[in-house]
Amino acid sequence: MNRYGRATAVLAFALAAAACSGDPAPPSPSAAPPAASAGTEPPAASPGASTGAKSGATRFYVDADGAAARELRRVTEQGRTGEAALLKRIAERPAAIWIGDRDPHDRVRDITTAAQRAGRVPVLVAYHIPDRDCGQFSAGGAADAGEYRAWIARFAEGIGDRPAWVVVEPDALAHILDDCTRGGRAAERLGLLREAVQTLKRRPATRVYLDAGNAGWIADPAAWIGPMREAGVEEADGFAFNVSNFFTTEESSEVARRLSDGLGGAHFVIDTSRNGNGPLREGGDSWCNPKGRALGAEPTTRTGDERLDALLWVKRPGESDGECGRGEPRAGDWFHGYALDLARNTR
Repeated sequence: MNRYGRATAVLAFALAAAACSGDPAPPSPSAAPPAASAGTEPPAASPGASTGAKSGATRFYVDADGAAARELRRVTEQGRTGEAALLKRIAERPAAIWIGDRDPHDRVRDITTAAQRAGRVPVLVAYHIPDRDCGQFSAGGAADAGEYRAWIARFAEGIGDRPAWVVVEPDALAHILDDCTRGGRAAERLGLLREAVQTLKRRPATRVYLDAGNAGWIADPAAWIGPMREAGVEEADGFAFNVSNFFTTEESSEVARRLSDGLGGAHFVIDTSRNGNGPLREGGDSWCNPKGRALGAEPTTRTGDERLDALLWVKRPGESDGECGRGEPRAGDWFHGYALDLARNTR
C-alpha cells in the first residue's frame, strides 16, 4: 500500500503549528508502559468498554498461522537458533490480520472463533475498497460499490457477536485528498466508508477504527475533519493512525491529537509495528521497505492517554510493502531478510 514519505517538512509544519496552539503535549512514547507478555497480561476488558488508561488491558490475539509463525517453525526445525530468536520477537506478538478475500465470511468467522476460545481479541483489517491503493503495489478490491457493500456485510456476519477490533480500509480516506480519488468517485468512497463503519458497528462486540493516514500525509489537519466526518468517524470508536508507516509514536500522537481536537475528542489507535527507529528521513524510499527500521512498542491498551485507545501492530512486521521497483516480494508476502533486520535493529 502506498505510504507517502514526502512530508518530513509537512510534519515539521504540523508539529510547529501544534506547538503554537497551546495544546497539551502528547505523552512520550517511552512513557507508555510496555505490554505484558502474552501469558501474564490481565484479562481482556469488555470490547464495548473504554480502553483508555483507566481500564484493564485487552489481550490481543496472536495468529499462530501467520507468515511469521510459519517462518519461525521452519527455521526452528532447521536448527537456525539465531534466526529463531529474532523471529520470536515478531511471531509471538499480536498483529492484525488483513482480510481481502473475495468472500471474507468464513475466514473472519474462523479467526474470531479461535480468538474467543483463547480468551483473546483479534485485530482485523478490512481491505477491499474498490480501486484499492489506486492501482499501486496493493491494487485490487471490489469491482464496484455494490460488490463492496455485499462484501462488508459478509465480513460483519463473519464476526457475529464475538469480540473483534476492525481497522477500516487503510489509505482509502487519504487517497480521497490525493489526485487518485476525486469528484464523484470521492463521494462514493466516502459513502462506502461510512456504510462500512455502520455495518460493522451493528455487531455488539466490535470496535471500529477508520484509517486516517499518517503524520507525513497530513499537511493541514483541519482539512481532514470534514472528509473524516463524512466517512463516518463519529459513528466509529475512533480512527487509526500511522498504519504501515514508520513515524514515531510521539510524532503520530501529536498530529492524531490535532485531528482528535477537530473531532471533539475522538479516540484513536497508533500502529507501532515498525516505528522503533522512526521513518527514513533522508534518501531512499521512505515508505516502501526502507532500510534500518525497527520494531516499535508492543501492542497494548495501557497507553497512559485517555484518547489513545491502543498501540497496535496493524502492519504485520516482516511482510513486504511491495516490490518497491527493486524486485522485492509482493505486498503482503513474507520478506525474510527484512523481518530479521527489523528484529535485529530493535533495542
